[in-house]
Amino acid sequence: MSEPTTPNLFQRLRYIAGGKLPASMSQWVIDDLTGPGAARRYMLRVLIPIIPPLCLFLLIPGPLWMGLAMMALLYLPLIYFTAALMYVFRRARLAKHGLDPALADHRERERAASAREVYERAHGRGTPPGGA
Repeated sequence: MSEPTTPNLFQRLRYIAGGKLPASMSQWVIDDLTGPGAARRYMLRVLIPIIPPLCLFLLIPGPLWMGLAMMALLYLPLIYFTAALMYVFRRARLAKHGLDPALADHRERERAASAREVYERAHGRGTPPGGA
């Protein structure tokens, strides 16, 4: 029987909490951290679980706006730092799973190479028309 290549529910929850998956799931980890929707998944995994504890501020006596303001004072910087540290986080997760951290910016490098090729063609520096 071959090893599974995608995590079950328990493994996925452990992975979201920072745990390591077996080596047989390396491709799934790469796709999760660098594939389409990786940024959205990362942001949601950090920003959604913190909402219930922040709602405890609504239990503090006083006007509703005061509890909401206290929540915002914590949540807005969290959003900023979560987005700012996304690249660092992805590299660390790849390294933790024994994968090359350079995979974190693989898609960006492909996009930059494609844009450079288009630029060079447009400005006469690329392959001449006719492909010779």
